[in-house]
Amino acid sequence: MNLKLQWSLKSFQELDVYELYELLRLRNEVFVIEQNCIFPDQDNKDQKCHHLSGTYEGNLMAYARIVPPGLSYEYPSIGRVVVSPAGRGKSYGVELMHKSIKVLTELYGPSIIRIGAQLYLTKFYESFGFKQSSEVYDEDGIDHIEMTLTPVLGNNGVH
Repeated sequence: MNLKLQWSLKSFQELDVYELYELLRLRNEVFVIEQNCIFPDQDNKDQKCHHLSGTYEGNLMAYARIVPPGLSYEYPSIGRVVVSPAGRGKSYGVELMHKSIKVLTELYGPSIIRIGAQLYLTKFYESFGFKQSSEVYDEDGIDHIEMTLTPVLGNNGVH
């Protein structure tokens, strides 16, 4: 895959105040304002996670939170997946998910990955091999489902 973004992976402690501000601002811009959803984005999980940021010309375009096993689910997870409105239509979301799966596997080894996905994004996540693994549930007024990716071991490692 030809990467369009510059990628950075940092633990919470490695983030500087400017990086933290930018990722929280982007999450707020999309999850709270754009989706008109009042919810506690700062959920005391960030401190235990890794933060994957994709920038273009110094601007944050894509972000995901890499969640260790046992924090949200029994398995590691990818959460707070977001692409900046300024970066949409450029396949940044696809690049973000490929990079997130790769990074999660490097951090935790080949593992089942579980996510909580907004229902309307089912097909997007299925394109990476995720399968629906729960009934639809309401989270903060938005329909969600749990989805699971099971690693496929081959001659080149993980799926």
